[in-house]
Amino acid sequence: MDLLYRAGKLTVAPLVRLGWRIHVTGLEHVPARGGVILAANHLSVADQLFLGVVVPRQVHFWAKSEYFQLPGLKGAVIKGVVSGLGAIPVHREGGRAALGALDAAIPVLRSGAVVGIFPEGTRSPDGRLYRGRTGTARLSVAAEVPVVPVGIIGTDRVQPIGQRFPTPGKRVTIRFGEPLSPQGRGKDISSQRAYTDELMKEIQRLTGQEYTGHYAPPKRT
Repeated sequence: MDLLYRAGKLTVAPLVRLGWRIHVTGLEHVPARGGVILAANHLSVADQLFLGVVVPRQVHFWAKSEYFQLPGLKGAVIKGVVSGLGAIPVHREGGRAALGALDAAIPVLRSGAVVGIFPEGTRSPDGRLYRGRTGTARLSVAAEVPVVPVGIIGTDRVQPIGQRFPTPGKRVTIRFGEPLSPQGRGKDISSQRAYTDELMKEIQRLTGQEYTGHYAPPKRT
């Protein structure tokens, strides 16, 4: 665990547990060692915070590549923070750049680390569960690591879209499902689609969300 991340575990995590009522089930499904992907539904920007608090291992998330390239002293500080937290840079323009960000997680996983990902690709605008993108399946097969489905409930009330700061005192539930193995999965797009649909079905079972069957609309800027 990186030093900055460990410091957050000792300082921020206890404050979060005091500020919110967090109920966790199935945490035993997260392996104590070895590479693994945590794939969760996405309701709020607070999702990463709560996952980081309840999972005993360091979770590596993606962060906008701009955070690693800002100029001046402020830019150096921001780069130091996101790098110290083990963030993986991602390019927002998509295409080959986005695939490169996905590939950047492969050595992280092969080194035995935990990577957190939101298969919907963006936050749900209305609380429903949207169709998963196949990047999670592609990453699991390429790195040969399992995927643990995660259901997050209540963070949309903690910090709804557009709200700057989280509201304390709300209840948050996080449920971890049984791992899905990449063994026997093909690398072709139809196999990755089937793997992704199986994953989203497990996430829906954990959350009880209505499933839309289509991709979430892109976030407005």
